[in-house]
Amino acid sequence: MSKDFNVGDRVRVITLPRYVKTAEPMPMLRPPDVIKVGEEGVILDRRPGGYWGVRFSRGAFLIDSQYIELVQEENPKP
Repeated sequence: MSKDFNVGDRVRVITLPRYVKTAEPMPMLRPPDVIKVGEEGVILDRRPGGYWGVRFSRGAFLIDSQYIELVQEENPKP
């Protein structure tokens, strides 16, 4: 099931895929240990097939929506 996010949303990795693909013009496969479970990133854009471009501390990667969840704000604005 594909989840909907908006550009700029903070998301958290809930499980690691078998590999991750960089979000570059010429994508490259990387081992999953470039990101960690619980790591947070920011949605950059939506890609075909339920993938999202997400900026993490070690770069931008294409992540399937099943591997991420929306981070809820701790102190929502009134």
